[in-house]
Amino acid sequence: MKAHKNDLRDLSTRQLLARRRAAAARLGDVEQVLAGTLAEQSRRCGRPGCRCADGEPHGPYAYFTPRPAGRGRARYVPAALAGVVRHCLRRGEEAEAALAEISAINAELLARRELS
Repeated sequence: MKAHKNDLRDLSTRQLLARRRAAAARLGDVEQVLAGTLAEQSRRCGRPGCRCADGEPHGPYAYFTPRPAGRGRARYVPAALAGVVRHCLRRGEEAEAALAEISAINAELLARRELS
């Protein structure tokens, strides 16, 4: 949830604290979190006579790239784990959103000199 700082100014301290508690509760189990991207790619093996030589590549295969990307390498993800990786990536996005909301609320509480 993207909370604009002006929206937070209109809330009472009690409402801000309740909203912060709710955002923290949304964090849930942070052991199942990944930050990065999952991309699918098709490949050609290069063997003459293979179906991929006629235009039908192998795959698609899933690859996970951690964030921050920097010089991170894409890692192959077996098909059996692709669903788990997608779930962990969604949890990572949810956790980031909750942390961003908590940070915005804490910044507003700090501006009010009520951060605790």
